[in-house]
This record gives sequence, structure tokens and C-alpha cells, in this order.
Amino acid sequence: MAPDEAVVGCTGKLLVGTRGADGPGEVLVRVRGGTETFIAYSEEPLIRDTTVLVVESLGHRRVTVMAWSDPLSEPPLGGDGGAR
Repeated sequence: MAPDEAVVGCTGKLLVGTRGADGPGEVLVRVRGGTETFIAYSEEPLIRDTTVLVVESLGHRRVTVMAWSDPLSEPPLGGDGGAR
């Protein structure tokens, strides 16, 4: 099966944590107007419920992910919301 390029760049949440080089987990990804599950691989172990970014599609409903936090949803450094 060919890689699924539509999923690359999408975010999701781990349903089952990954174990890095020791094995994959499972991720629920928002894609194509809905959600789909994929087998998730990562370089580092990631715990369940981690928000991730899909960085590569490996085909056969397998993806490579990395931990992700949306930089636009985080308050600026200092925690004061930028007020002066």
C-alpha cells in the first residue's frame, strides 16, 4: 500500500503510547474531515494521550509521529499574556 500523504502534517492523540525503538503505539488522527486510527512509531517513547504531529506516512496505515504542542495556544514566556 502506498504512503497516505493526506495524513502527513495532521495532529492526533495517542490512544496507546509508543515505545520508541521497542515498538509502536496507536494514534487517532484528525484527517479528511473526521478521525482515523493508525499504528504510530516514534524515535522516543511517548505516553498515552500525548498530542502528536504526523511527520511521515509509512503505508499500510502506519505513521511516524513526534510530540507536538501548538505554539499558538501557549501563553508567551512569563505567563502574563504579554500584558505590560
